Amino acid sequence: MASNERKKEILAEFFREVWNEGSDDSAGKYLAPKYTIYHDPGDPWDQKELDLAGFQERVRMSRAPFPDQRFEIYEFFCDGDAVVVTWFWSGTQTGEISGFPPSGKLIKMSGATVYYFEGERLRGHWQIADRLGVFMQLRQAATRLG
Repeated sequence: MASNERKKEILAEFFREVWNEGSDDSAGKYLAPKYTIYHDPGDPWDQKELDLAGFQERVRMSRAPFPDQRFEIYEFFCDGDAVVVTWFWSGTQTGEISGFPPSGKLIKMSGATVYYFEGERLRGHWQIADRLGVFMQLRQAATRLG
């Protein structure tokens, strides 16, 4: 089993390479053969098991409306094979999402994700995020466009 410090390093690299830089090809060095999304309400992949190709597609689709998205990690909490990451996210909406046209506005949210490890590989997550806040920001941006 990886040490707590090593798990934090892995997750920091994963966020930077995969989610912030959009290198979905890098996902393979972080994921176990099967990645399970145990709980992530509002995410189209909620309660699904993904292989590498499925996870890469998730990254591409998630980043498409916000290609400059950034996760800022606030804190890590470790317990056994689980690491909780609290984070702040932001991205400029340059693509359509959920029926909202591109607005060019900076959208922000916060959340917490429990990542589960299998050795030094991620095998899944359980997440809560302020998707209602995102919806409200998108609606406000769309109203200004109209």
